[in-house]
Amino acid sequence: MKAAVKLGPDREIISVYPYRAACPTSVWVRLLDDARKEIYYGGYTNYFIWQQRPRVAKFLADKVTSGARVRFLLGKPDSEVTRAREAVEDVAFTVSTRIRITVDELAKMPDSGIEHRFSEGHLALSVFRFDDQMLVTPHLHGLVGHDSPTLHLKRMQQDGLFDRFATHAEALWEDAERA
Repeated sequence: MKAAVKLGPDREIISVYPYRAACPTSVWVRLLDDARKEIYYGGYTNYFIWQQRPRVAKFLADKVTSGARVRFLLGKPDSEVTRAREAVEDVAFTVSTRIRITVDELAKMPDSGIEHRFSEGHLALSVFRFDDQMLVTPHLHGLVGHDSPTLHLKRMQQDGLFDRFATHAEALWEDAERA
């Protein structure tokens, strides 16, 4: 039994991982499996999603068929912002290549109902939403996404931390360029 019950403004924080790569694949898979209404991948590249679970593309398309809204917010692969980020990261597996992996995967299922848009406003923050839970990665300078910390949040109150990030993600989506 827990010695204390969280009552403060941080009660929406379920877990904190020092690296996104430290968040177990089982957490990602469970969040995706349990989502019924809203799946939002708001990472700049989202390339790692395609490696997390077998046949994830079909699984996501089935989620849409079952009534979920599935969206991907991506960076623009040929933009100046993306090229600048590639120079900062200075890795062979470039940002534009990682974006194109997701674009190619989405192109394989054009009638799935999965939505995607392009934005440059979320380079420094990734928001991955699964109904009333999300994983948020604030990107640290010079590091790739998997090397930055990640917060696992659950909506527990109105206008709390979850709602703040959800509102931010929706504003980015509304301002994004349609694919």
